[in-house]
This record gives sequence, C-alpha cells and structure tokens, in this order.
Amino acid sequence: MPQARFTVNDTHDRIRHGHPWVFATQVVKEEGAYEPGDIVQVFSTRREPLGQGYVNPRSMIRVRLLTRHVEDRVNRAFIHERIAKAWAYRQRMGYTGSCRVVFGEADLLPGLVVDKFNDVLSVQFLTLGMERWKDVVLEALTEVVKPTGIYLRNDVPVREKEGLPLEKGFVGKSFPTDLVIDENGLKLNVDVAGGQKTGHFLDQVLNHAAMAKISKGMRVLDCFTHTGGFALHAAHYGAADVEGLDISAEAVALATRNAEQNGLANCRFNVANVFDHLTEASRTGKQWDVIVLDPPAFAKSKGALENAYRGYKEINLRALKCIPAGGFLVTCSCSQHMVPDLFRKMVLEAAQDAGRRLREVYYGTQPPDHPILWGVPETHYLKCLVLQVI
Repeated sequence: MPQARFTVNDTHDRIRHGHPWVFATQVVKEEGAYEPGDIVQVFSTRREPLGQGYVNPRSMIRVRLLTRHVEDRVNRAFIHERIAKAWAYRQRMGYTGSCRVVFGEADLLPGLVVDKFNDVLSVQFLTLGMERWKDVVLEALTEVVKPTGIYLRNDVPVREKEGLPLEKGFVGKSFPTDLVIDENGLKLNVDVAGGQKTGHFLDQVLNHAAMAKISKGMRVLDCFTHTGGFALHAAHYGAADVEGLDISAEAVALATRNAEQNGLANCRFNVANVFDHLTEASRTGKQWDVIVLDPPAFAKSKGALENAYRGYKEINLRALKCIPAGGFLVTCSCSQHMVPDLFRKMVLEAAQDAGRRLREVYYGTQPPDHPILWGVPETHYLKCLVLQVI
C-alpha cells in the first residue's frame, strides 16, 4: 500500500535543521490512508522532502521522523541497523558495564529508551509508533547487545498520552531484578522492576565523580539525594560528615542500604522536605562546607517554567545562605525547559540576592552515553554547576 503523505508548514526551518517532531498545528494537508503508528512521508509546503516517520493522530506530536530521506525503506533491517549503530557508539566511548544503550531522538530512534545494568536491559517504549516495532527492537537488542535478560518498563504516564497501556514485566525468562552495579568504584543497588524510570539514573555519573575535588574533609549536605548519588560519592572521596535528605522514605532506605554496602560510616540519610529544611537552616545560621542541590524536574512543560524558575531560585538562595566563604554549591537541573543560559541566570540572581559571589569550578552535563543531538534541544536536559563561594 502506498505511504500516506503529509504536507507541513516549517516556517522556522526547525525540521529542516534536524528536529524530528512534526506538530499537529504544522500539518496543512494529509493525503492517503494510514493507521496510527504507520510510517508516512513528510514534505514541506514548497514540496521538498523532509523525511519519513511514524504517525499518531492522537498526539500533539503528529509525526516523529525516523529518517530525513523519503526514499529509505523503514523496515526490520532499518531498525536493526539503528540499534547496532547505537551500541557500537557506546562501545567506542568505552562503555562495557552499565550505561544507556539507546537515548531516543539522540540515537535517531524517537520514543525508545534502553538502559543496560550489568548484563540486563531495561527497555521503555514511550510512543505508539515505536511500540509498533517492539518485536523487531527486542529481537535486535537480543542479537546486538546479547543481554542475559530484558525487562520492560512501560509504566510511564507519557504512554497514556499516546493511547498505550501502562505495563511492565519480563521479556522471556525471568531473572533477579535487584542488582548491584559499579559506579566510580562504588557498589550501588538497582531495582530494575521498581526503581524510578528504567530502574536507576545513569546520567549523573561524571558529575558525581566531580565530587572528588571538593569533598575531602568537608561537611556535606546532599539535598534531593534520591538513592544517595552525590552523598555517597562525597563520603567515598573523604568527606568528614555527609547527610542526605529526601522526601521519599523509600529513597532514603535505599540510600542507607547503599552506604552500608560500601562501608561509608560517615554518611547518613534522613527523610525531610528540602525547602523547609534549608529555610530553617538559613534562619538559624546553620552551615555546611558543601551543599548539593539535585532536585527532580520542576519544569515538566514550558507552561510550568515560570513557577519552576522561582522554585529553583528559592532553593539556591537558601542553600547559598548556608555556605561559608570558601565552601561549594553543587547545583543541578534536569528540566529540559530550563536551558543552560537560563539556569545560569537563575543561579546568578540567587547569589546576588543572598549577597554571595561565586566562582565556577566545574560545569557538567550528560555523559557520552546520553549524547546531545544538535538541532534537538530536548536531548540536552542536564546541567550541573560546581561553584565556590568567595
């Protein structure tokens, strides 16, 4: 059956410059029949070919492009090749243990996320179009990566927007889902079946390692600690005393387990509301040599950015009031809408309001297994600044 053809308005050249999303508001004409998830061809109003992608009439992102060429055959071999290239890239970057194997748009496979924990894969199909290729993707992953097991984590709410059910479970044979992985010499517990996202966040590995330069002999407070990433590394790198805070009792329990597993007696974790804790600490004059802020994504949409900006600024302001001269603020944002320049502007305003002057020690983002695809700003989401108060 001939492919359906979409004509779209790309007045800002966003698609032409590499972005794979075609929004419903851009579509000016549809020609031919199609089923949700089918591959369709996309052309500009000037009749130039923009590529091929899968379509979902229920989604505001009407088409997600898989290739820039309308003559390509999007078939089993096409998907196999994309996965093989993604894995070959990770191997070239030196990844042999735990890493992200496929990072959606950045690997030209929009809607697919694959993480590798030791020899196990945790897989998420986030879109209807990618779900249609599920069997092919799983077959390719099995052949290319050769995992000992695969677990599906299709339990993320974004699937509901695509008209997909929430589900999770084993692909084929079952295996123990409580794993221990290595990160910068630390042994960390990972729950593939129950942990957040695919089971564990792999994107802060290099930023965690940056704690080596600023932790020795210091009193460290790790806010929004989750499973203890920054706190554990600070303790591992010789901090005198480390406290991690999180509002989730489950996260605190797992962080405590991680500390015990690594023999880090100088590291403890407590359940607390970080905003309240920092407000009280700044009011009473309590101080730490290093404060880490690694909150969840405050801005999950452009519409939430204004409130998120205020939230980020407030916690950074409170933290800066609790750091003496010579101390360090480690501040992060995983909100893609909080772009790097805006993030820096926010921290600068917080410092000015707190009467603190800052010196940049380190700037980090995602590691190479979470590559940033130019032309697709959504793939650049993580920011991490290490700043000295002077």
